[in-house]
Amino acid sequence: MPNDARGFSQVTDAPLDIAEHVAAVSTSECGAVVTFIGQVRDHDPDAVTRVVGLEYSSHPDAGRIIGEITERMRAKHPLVNLSVSHRVGRLEVGDLALVAAAASAHRAVAFAACEDLVETVKAEVPIWKKQHEIDGATSWVGLV
Repeated sequence: MPNDARGFSQVTDAPLDIAEHVAAVSTSECGAVVTFIGQVRDHDPDAVTRVVGLEYSSHPDAGRIIGEITERMRAKHPLVNLSVSHRVGRLEVGDLALVAAAASAHRAVAFAACEDLVETVKAEVPIWKKQHEIDGATSWVGLV
């Protein structure tokens, strides 16, 4: 996991830790820390029955790509420290799939950077999810 004074980025099969992300971006200059937590929910509008879990898989370059996105966002939002992680593997309802943290002297830029980072990660990192439903059915979500 690349890490420096401005945070880190990773794709991992390990459980995600919100406090680790906050600590990685927090400095004495930062008065605002914004977090985003994406967790597995028990339903999907397109699912016939209740969702019981998701299985995330990734392209071998996903870790490199999430790092490049984070660097791009740091250049776009130079006053903000950023950390982001996306989990892969089998996740149950309530498990954390995506965690992002942004810290800055002021909240407005931290909010903007965090949203920009999360939306870009979701749009560009090659990670796919297979949804598991209570009746045993599975479906791939978000494939175009």
